[in-house]
Amino acid sequence: MRKGIHPDYRPVVFRDADAGFAFLTRSTAVTDRTIEWEDGNTYPVVDVEVSSASHPFYTGRQKVLDSAGRVERFRQRYGARR
Repeated sequence: MRKGIHPDYRPVVFRDADAGFAFLTRSTAVTDRTIEWEDGNTYPVVDVEVSSASHPFYTGRQKVLDSAGRVERFRQRYGARR
């Protein structure tokens, strides 16, 4: 690799404050804020709006659309012409 052209790849904490969920991983994300992690070390922290702990798909709170009702309404409105 060429020197000086690649971003710094380091441990970073991603935190979903709404869900109270955080995880430590490696990233090139740039931030000025830091947090003290469970291991006692201080890491940069990136706040995210949605994570697997708060996303409706992963939490089971996703609303299911009534596709059968939509099909029936379409058929009533535009009915199959025979």
